[in-house]
Amino acid sequence: MTDLKYSFKIINKQFHAKGEIFHIDINGYVAVILYTQHALERIKKWVISSESVTETLLFSEEVIVGHRGRFIAHKRYGNHLIRAVYEYDGDLPVVITVYYPRTDRYFEGGIKHADNIFKGI
Repeated sequence: MTDLKYSFKIINKQFHAKGEIFHIDINGYVAVILYTQHALERIKKWVISSESVTETLLFSEEVIVGHRGRFIAHKRYGNHLIRAVYEYDGDLPVVITVYYPRTDRYFEGGIKHADNIFKGI
């Protein structure tokens, strides 16, 4: 998976009481993201890859603010959109849920970036 100038690879998954912690190498920088059990179940339900969800989180086209101060990362894949809802536990990004609706329902045009998990280190 690649963005314009970045590539990434999921290098390790580690059990956590709430789900799994993904360790992701982004051009030599290691990012850590917690996927809750619910998010992992949704990834399976929607038959999307954890790599696509990770790409959405790291290289989103837009990030909007959701309920209770959570963030929603969007990335388009054809006529659909991965929506990854996340929040922070301290500095740790925690993915709450993921779904795969049609793009025209939620995509706002790619102009909002309320947050950025990967700061371009």
